[in-house]
Amino acid sequence: MTADSLAPAPEALAATDRARLVHPFLPAAQDKRVVMVEGEGCRLRDAEGRTYLDATAGMWLCQVGHGRAEIAEAAAAQMRRLEYATTFWDFTHDRAVALADRLVRLSRNGQGAAERVHFTSGGSEGVEIALRMARNFHHRRGQTERTWILTRTGSYHGAGYASGEVSDFPCYTTGFGPHPGRVHRLTAPYPYAMGLDPEQITDLLVDELEAAVASIGAHRIAAMIGEPVQALGGMIAPPDDYWPRIAEVLRRHGILLVMDEVVTAFGRVGHWFAADRMGVRPDLTVLSKGLTSGYFPLGAVLMTGRVADVVTGDGGFPVGHTYSGHPTGCAVAMANLDIIEREDLLAAADRTGARLAAELATLRGLPSVGETRQYGLMAAVEIVRDSPTRDPLPEGTYALADEIRDRTGVLVRGGPRALTLAPPLVMSDAEVTEAVAGIAEVLSGFHRRAAAPGPGPHAGAHAGSVTTPRTETTPAAS
Repeated sequence: MTADSLAPAPEALAATDRARLVHPFLPAAQDKRVVMVEGEGCRLRDAEGRTYLDATAGMWLCQVGHGRAEIAEAAAAQMRRLEYATTFWDFTHDRAVALADRLVRLSRNGQGAAERVHFTSGGSEGVEIALRMARNFHHRRGQTERTWILTRTGSYHGAGYASGEVSDFPCYTTGFGPHPGRVHRLTAPYPYAMGLDPEQITDLLVDELEAAVASIGAHRIAAMIGEPVQALGGMIAPPDDYWPRIAEVLRRHGILLVMDEVVTAFGRVGHWFAADRMGVRPDLTVLSKGLTSGYFPLGAVLMTGRVADVVTGDGGFPVGHTYSGHPTGCAVAMANLDIIEREDLLAAADRTGARLAAELATLRGLPSVGETRQYGLMAAVEIVRDSPTRDPLPEGTYALADEIRDRTGVLVRGGPRALTLAPPLVMSDAEVTEAVAGIAEVLSGFHRRAAAPGPGPHAGAHAGSVTTPRTETTPAAS
């Protein structure tokens, strides 16, 4: 008798779930459950036997695809050998040492100048650590007023207190105050919504940054945090010169650059790190998701030698977590990186991304499609209420994503303005065609419905507009 034959019936699983499990962003009154039980490659199967094409790579993380026996075996072998060891104080273990060295070497192969690594359990935790490091860096150098953090509209950096505060989704802060504060939001580039040439966008936003620095005072700003490509905001890539010019302004004013590469690293944009493709050298880089392809919770913060020398000085860096550098997580990450290298998945991301872009472009004639866009293997379909005005749907695209899943079995993600895709890097051309066909089937009948459906069960994740900055009152420079 197999384990599957002993599993509860789908109805019983769903009923127990409703009674016991709290889901992020799902109202308790919502009855529907999709109970996943198995995955292989780009396919998932639920408890009722239905298969799905995963065009989201889980939560934009499963670079190597589902069901990799090699990774499961690496985890089991490590658990038999050493299931847990701490990296606090002077303790360490071989897996953490090997992975830290590998990440630094990967960084140095590109634009990066990383010297040291601090392990975390995930991306939100990594952002919390990076922001602490940024403030601590200046504090240890006697610049104790440097506490302000610059962030951007439409950004998502995590669900912790600090990471939620620097995100631009009100659901992470409303009802949870008071908040850490001292956060200033700049406008993020959004070429489609702005309707400007790339050069105009960069000029405008660099001027805005300079004005913010002058208003707050450079001596009060610790760091700026940003995603190379805004993922939850709608897979929005900036103009080519945006990040290099932003980084130059920050360097000139002694402000650290924290790059949130939780989504973009490990092949998602055709490079190990998006910063390499964009030609910038962050002071701190936050990693997770693709580091293990989701097979184990693990994250990391890379730091330059300049930052590391300061924050690991007298007394060491005084923040860590129980699972920092977990041996099994590190073993899983090493096996995952081996697959990415061996199967040349960096090149696959660019190749498959180009195919996806070409297929999505066929949707542009639909009245509800304002734009399709792609960067590496990150893509989006901008859904509009009115093409000439580029106005988004007031309720977002959450219900559309649910409808695509339920009608076609294709998993895409809804958002405030766009349907987003970031499939496993192993997705085949035939699967790309299948994914786009599923989207087209639903959108072709959409036609800006007069009675638009209410938000799907995921809508609460993004209550409020991400295009309206929430900015603390900034002090006059002194």
